[in-house]
Amino acid sequence: MTVLTDLRGQTFAAFRGANFRRYISGQAVSLIGTWMQTVAQSWLVLELTGSGTAIGLVLALQTVPMLLLGPYGGVVADRVDKRRLMIGLQSAMGVQALILGLLTVTGAVQLWHVYVLAVVLGLNQCFENPARQSFMLELVGPEDLRNAVSLQSVLASVARLIGPAVAGLIIAVGGLGVCFLLNALSFVAVVASLASLDLSLLRPSPPAARARGQLREGLAHVRQTPALAVPLLTMALVGCLAYEFQVVLPVVAQQTFGAGAETYGFLTAAMGAGAVVGGLAVATWGRTGTTAVVATSAVFGVVLLAAAVAPTLELMLAAMVLVGVLSVAFTATTNSSLQLAAAPGMRGRVMALFAVAFLGSTAIGGPIAGWVSEQWGGRAGLLLGAAACLVAAGIGATRLGRDGGPES
Repeated sequence: MTVLTDLRGQTFAAFRGANFRRYISGQAVSLIGTWMQTVAQSWLVLELTGSGTAIGLVLALQTVPMLLLGPYGGVVADRVDKRRLMIGLQSAMGVQALILGLLTVTGAVQLWHVYVLAVVLGLNQCFENPARQSFMLELVGPEDLRNAVSLQSVLASVARLIGPAVAGLIIAVGGLGVCFLLNALSFVAVVASLASLDLSLLRPSPPAARARGQLREGLAHVRQTPALAVPLLTMALVGCLAYEFQVVLPVVAQQTFGAGAETYGFLTAAMGAGAVVGGLAVATWGRTGTTAVVATSAVFGVVLLAAAVAPTLELMLAAMVLVGVLSVAFTATTNSSLQLAAAPGMRGRVMALFAVAFLGSTAIGGPIAGWVSEQWGGRAGLLLGAAACLVAAGIGATRLGRDGGPES
């Protein structure tokens, strides 16, 4: 019994902090809404165009701002109060969801509306994401950082499990627009949680004074630190082509298995179920460092390969559970490794580069994965992701060997 108690305490260590509990409760509501919008948006574009390439283009437009402005978003995060910045930008994202919902429920929505609102959302994310990522260390401190990042990944995975399944039901009963409206409402919870944090318990990093060359300074810090450069390079390759599930899975559902939005929701939910397991495992037994990042990338590639060749829907769902396990293990390991290796005054800039590698690379990978899936089917899109993971692991292992040590 004592062993189980200790294990539970280790797995959920970050929940000892009242601020973390408050913050994570707001995130829980908002992330479910976000996944509902993600499913609804992809299906809306598919209904408007019938094209996997168009879905990839929408995702590209949403992530181009991150690719272009994400590093500067990290500079801003290092200069300002991260909590206040997050409150403003989360509010703006709620307004974006509200506009898309109203356009959809009134029947006025057109493809160009989705394009424009995707760019607006992307502009918000390129500043909000590095602030949110680097805020975690201020919220829980270095001793609980890996645990908190892993638990947040579990939360995102639970949202991925619940959100798409709920979205599939809401789309069938109330229509696509209701998903967008409910997502807009969900941002109230996250803004309220941020506004109610006990400021005396936070551990803010000293803000960087405004100065010329801060972006170049951050890039030089990464270049000179292999413990940052290797995970970021691996994340860039994997994020570009392996995480394009919003593009690939609708095609798998519709063309490979001849099914509808409900099956797409179940495929995404299967990933979410696996990601919960993966996140809890990382929270309890996970490791940080470049060797862990490279090894996880390799295993991620193997399970994506298994999903690509699964012959039936039942086996595909089982494989997507394993994909979920490795997807969250890889992102959580990379995230916490970067935050612990970064200099405190550079953390916002380093996490901005993480966001560029993870989210911004979709601007390149989304259309590629969409085109590949449209030409050769959804299985080809999954094979593309598997190849990216295995190549990234090989490059990372080579770089580690050249730099002379697993944690260098």
